[in-house]
Amino acid sequence: MEEELKCPVCGSLFREPIILPCSHNVCLPCARTIAVQTPESEQHLPALLHPRSPAPAAAAPGPGAAAGSTACPDSECAAGGGGGDHADKLSLHSETDSGYGSYTPSLKSPNGVRVLPLVPAPPGAAAASPRGAGPASSSLTCPQCHRSASLDQRGLRGFQRNRLLEAIVQRYQQGRAAAAAAAKCQLCDRSPPEPAAVLCEQCEVLYCAACQLRCHPARGPFAKHRLVPPPSHPGAPGGGGDGGKGAGGGRKLPTCAEHDLENYSMYCVSCRSPVCYQCLEEGKHGKHDVKPLGAMWKQHKAQLSQALNGVSDKAKEAKEFLVQLKNLLQQIQENGLDYEACLVAQCDALVDALTRQKAKLLTKVTKEREHKLKVVWDQINHCTLKLRQSTGLMEYCLEVIKENDPSGFLQISDALIKRVQVSQEQWVKGALEPKVSAEFDLTLDSEPLLQSIHQLDFIQMKCRVPPVPLLQLENCCTRNNSVTLAWRMPPLTHNPVEGYILELDDGDGGQFREVYVGKETLCTIDGLHFNSTYNARVKAFNSSGVGPYSKMVILQTSDVAWFTFDPSSAHRDIVLSNDNQTATCNSYDDRVVLGTAAFSKGVHYWELHVDRYDNHPDPAFGIARINVVKDMMLGKDDKAWAMYVDNNRSWFMHCNSHTNRTEGGVSKGATVGVLLDLNKHNLTFYINGQQQGPPAFENIEGVFMPALSLNRNVQVTLHTGLEVPQCVKQPKLPNS
Repeated sequence: MEEELKCPVCGSLFREPIILPCSHNVCLPCARTIAVQTPESEQHLPALLHPRSPAPAAAAPGPGAAAGSTACPDSECAAGGGGGDHADKLSLHSETDSGYGSYTPSLKSPNGVRVLPLVPAPPGAAAASPRGAGPASSSLTCPQCHRSASLDQRGLRGFQRNRLLEAIVQRYQQGRAAAAAAAKCQLCDRSPPEPAAVLCEQCEVLYCAACQLRCHPARGPFAKHRLVPPPSHPGAPGGGGDGGKGAGGGRKLPTCAEHDLENYSMYCVSCRSPVCYQCLEEGKHGKHDVKPLGAMWKQHKAQLSQALNGVSDKAKEAKEFLVQLKNLLQQIQENGLDYEACLVAQCDALVDALTRQKAKLLTKVTKEREHKLKVVWDQINHCTLKLRQSTGLMEYCLEVIKENDPSGFLQISDALIKRVQVSQEQWVKGALEPKVSAEFDLTLDSEPLLQSIHQLDFIQMKCRVPPVPLLQLENCCTRNNSVTLAWRMPPLTHNPVEGYILELDDGDGGQFREVYVGKETLCTIDGLHFNSTYNARVKAFNSSGVGPYSKMVILQTSDVAWFTFDPSSAHRDIVLSNDNQTATCNSYDDRVVLGTAAFSKGVHYWELHVDRYDNHPDPAFGIARINVVKDMMLGKDDKAWAMYVDNNRSWFMHCNSHTNRTEGGVSKGATVGVLLDLNKHNLTFYINGQQQGPPAFENIEGVFMPALSLNRNVQVTLHTGLEVPQCVKQPKLPNS
């Protein structure tokens, strides 16, 4: 709040603050400093700057005008030759003026506002304005908004004094003085401690002058510490406490600027200033909107409070935003360190890889060198041996030639000639040529790697398609006719990923189709064919496009089906138990229950064991569509294919058509088998392991679910996951 209590000219707390027409405040001494005299050429301003000025005849008012006479009407009250109401006497400009002013700054105040020395009053000005501080031709420019205001005969005293601001400054000074007196040294041995002179921001300790020199010298490690004046008391800015009350209680009520003996009692809405009763009697505000001072005080207080609520909300948002920014700073710092560590690790990995490759290449060079040396040494040894043998033979032959014994010579000449010829043949063409070259036929192509190193850079702003996802085979599995796949992105992947596309073929090696699109990396697909082989693959995508496919994974569904009765689709009279494997009914009427599996291809076999059979009911066993009617016997509509059976015989039924009556029924303990062969598109029934009649239905196609209808006199238990009986088992098709 202290900044609000400082004058914009001198930068100190307000002294005798006055309110300018633009609603800004300035000290009265500072106002005298920045008041300037208007040149004579600007005294005759065009009518644009004086919209309410009367005729030139009124330009020379009499002495009564300067004294505030009421002889002229409100619209003709003049000040220094100008007409208009009180607001017009204070300012040359309206809210829509051109911004013109005669303020030409030269000096500069401590607060950064340029000021001028006090303008000397022209001769006779004191008589024209006995209460003013400047001539009638002077003006004052606001140091904050730079709007100019003309001074009438009263000069600066014509501006209202901001007594409320003056009282707040007084309370603030008293609170600050009390807080400064309350701040004591925290290291003094005396009792009571000496008043604190400085506060160290780093140590957060208050020192008096003596303790500061002794315990906190301005040298060594303390040289960089910042010493500031002691902090203000928390209640000082608000002026709380008894001192504030005393100041407010002892402050006398403000009086009218024009009638010193009158207190303000009314408020002129037009002039936006408090007025006294005598001002109203004189008729200065006769045509203005005047209201009681207390009512306007409460109204403006309410408006200010309401406006402060909005500012308070914004301040709260600003504090939260600052917290967010500080958290962002911390995150940036942490992420920067993480990225630096990651960069160092990546570069170290590159250096390690290059070092390992360098060792491999050096090993190759060493092996090549050793090979060449071995070949050369072998050739040297071989050639040396041959040369020694040839030289010995030559010397021996020369000695033989020197002998003069013809018979002796002829005895060995043939053998020597052959030996010489053999020795000569050993030096065939190429025998005296090196087998290896001194040059190494190894050329290291490092240009692509150097180019890659030079192009090594961050891809921060280069969004590319995602890389190939990696399938996690340890988490991929099949269960019954459903498959589960899991995948992940490679480590150190910088390209963003927005989602994945999982594709599956039809189980017969046909075309792939999309079965999942989303952000998850784990997906389960239900409702597939039993005893089928599926190929699956996945790819990632982002805003730049779709990445390449992953490696293909092959998944095999179960050969046989494991399922139970489905409680969610069963008729409400059906009662399930034994983990939904045993079914009975509460009604005497037949009710339908379906299995949890659905079949569209392959050969499937399941059995139903009759646990209870009373009063010769007619349970029905078979298959049905998912939308079969469930409140009548299975097979009476066109959505079911069934065999219903009593204790003596059985019938096949579809669309309420009864066919193929066959002797042989069921009783307690009997087992009914159902064989659904979708490769041959037929349905066959068995009772206690024996086929019941011919194949019941043929040319059936589509998706079927195991089905059963029964009433309260029957209870059956379902057995699944069974192999097809050997007597009826069909050979497995190549594409199954």
